[in-house]
Amino acid sequence: MQRTIFPPLVALLAAGFGCGGESHGIYFHNPLADPASGPPAGWSEGHCDIPPEAGPGDVSDPTTVVGTGTPASCTAEAFVAAVALGGTIVFDCGPDPVTITLDEPAKVFNDALPEIVIDGGGLVTLSGGGRSRILYMNTCDPDQHWTTSHCQDQDHPRLTVQNLTFADGDSRNETEYDGGGAIWVRGGRFKVVNCRFFNNVCADTGPDVGGAGIRVFDQYQDRPVFVVNSTFGGAEGYGNTCSNGGGISSIGVSWTILNSRFSHNRAIGNGANPAQPGTPGGGSGGAIYNDGNTMTLSICGTLIERNEVNAHGSAIFFISNNHDGTLRIHDSTIRDNTGGSWYALPGISMHDDTTTDIVDSLLE
Repeated sequence: MQRTIFPPLVALLAAGFGCGGESHGIYFHNPLADPASGPPAGWSEGHCDIPPEAGPGDVSDPTTVVGTGTPASCTAEAFVAAVALGGTIVFDCGPDPVTITLDEPAKVFNDALPEIVIDGGGLVTLSGGGRSRILYMNTCDPDQHWTTSHCQDQDHPRLTVQNLTFADGDSRNETEYDGGGAIWVRGGRFKVVNCRFFNNVCADTGPDVGGAGIRVFDQYQDRPVFVVNSTFGGAEGYGNTCSNGGGISSIGVSWTILNSRFSHNRAIGNGANPAQPGTPGGGSGGAIYNDGNTMTLSICGTLIERNEVNAHGSAIFFISNNHDGTLRIHDSTIRDNTGGSWYALPGISMHDDTTTDIVDSLLE
C-alpha cells in the first residue's frame, strides 16, 4: 500500500482554509450528530472553517411550514407544493424523526421565489421509496419555465438543502435528465449543509452519467457548489451507487467540500469514458466524479474511504478536458478505496499535469 503524507504549507492560508469550528462569527451546529439511525452528517475530525456563503440559510421567517405537528400531516404532496412555490421551507411533523416518501420528484420552478431553503431540522428524511428521484432543479428545462435567455448562467433559483437525510432516491427510470439519484441540479446556485445521503441510486451503466447522491450542471458565473458537514454513505449498508460518481457527479462544475464524509459508495459501470469497445461505459469516481473544463475541486477536513470502482478513480475522478483545472486537498484523509486503474495519486485518477495543492493530508 502506498502511503503519502503532505506536510503543512503556506498555501493553506493562501487558499483560505483553516481549522476551527468558527469562521467570521459562524458557528456550525449539526442537528444530525446523534441521528435515530444511520451515520451522522459530516466527519467528526474535520475542522475547517466555513466561509459565510457556505453556511446554513436563514429559516427564521419561513414561507411554508410543511405539516401541522403530526407525522401524518407531513405529506409528499405538501412538500412538492412547497418546493414549487419556493422560499423558505421548514417542517412541523412532531418531535420524532419522520420519513416523507415521494412518488415523484419535488421540482423547483424557475419563476417562483428565487431563494429556496429546505430545512429538515435534523428530523426529516426525504425518500424516493426506491422508485423516484427526490429533488430536481433545471434552469434550462422549459417545463420548469424559462426566465432568462441565458439559462445556463443565471443567478437564480438559489437552492439550499440543510439538516436533511436523502434516502432511497432512484433515477434509473429518468432518460432525458439522467443521473442524480437523489438530487439533480442545473443552473442558478446550489448548496448542501448538514445532510446525509443513504442508498440512493442512478443509472447502472453509461460513460458519463453519474451522481447517485447529487448531479450538477452549470452554476452561475462558475461559482462552486458547497457541500458542508455532510455524509454520503458513511457506513456499510448506507452507500450510494451509480455508473459513475457514487457520491456526487458533475460536468464543468467546481466544488468546495468541507468537513464531510464519503464512504461505501460505488461506481458500478464498466468500460470507462469514452466507453471501451464492447462495454456500456462508466465505472469511475467511487466518491466523486468531476469532468469538464477549467474547474476546481477543493476538499478540506474531509474523509474519503472504502469507496469502490470498476474503472478509474476509486476515491476521485477529476478530468479537466482543457487541462486547466485545480485539485485542492487540505487537512483530509483519503484511504482504503479499491478497484480500477490509471492512478496519479492513491485513489485519484487525473491528468499528470493537473494543478494540485495538497496540504497536511493523508493519501494511501
